[in-house]
Amino acid sequence: MKLNILIIVILLMVSCGKNNKTAEVFKEVTEEAVESEIKKGDIELEVYDYAGFETFLNRKDDKVYVINFWATWCAPCVKELPYFEKLNSEYINKNVEVILVSLDFPHLYDKKLKPFVKEKKLASKVIALDDVDMNSWIPKVDKSWSGSIPATIIFKNDNSKFYEQSFTYEELEKEVKQFLNKILYEKGD
Repeated sequence: MKLNILIIVILLMVSCGKNNKTAEVFKEVTEEAVESEIKKGDIELEVYDYAGFETFLNRKDDKVYVINFWATWCAPCVKELPYFEKLNSEYINKNVEVILVSLDFPHLYDKKLKPFVKEKKLASKVIALDDVDMNSWIPKVDKSWSGSIPATIIFKNDNSKFYEQSFTYEELEKEVKQFLNKILYEKGD
């Protein structure tokens, strides 16, 4: 994009000579490029290596956590994201937290991931996991995980269940309700 803008500016300068019109076009094109860069960068993305991310897996409180591993290049992942968003909005006041863990490549955070998050208006917490040593951290998430995505872990304290599959909203809600019902049972409600 920047290269295209630069080429256009140079062509305009050569074809128009040194006049005010060239300066105006240059100013306009430069302002558009700066505005475009600002728009891309307004999403703050939390990026963790596995050691930093592991704190999300070890939370011990009253919440049920739904952690989904996904990437913008994974069609089944993108297809199910609206279900996680719906779950997040409908269960936010019921002690359920959805965390979307992107496994996108770091060099694509600004070009793909941030614009995707902004375009889809993702309300769930989105973090990026940037740790190239997948062979060491994948089995720490779950021993049965082959590394395929989408993958989801649902847990509350020491009770967890791992899913290496895609979900419909109904399937996802059913699994979360099992955790919520277990909490009610334990409290005696």
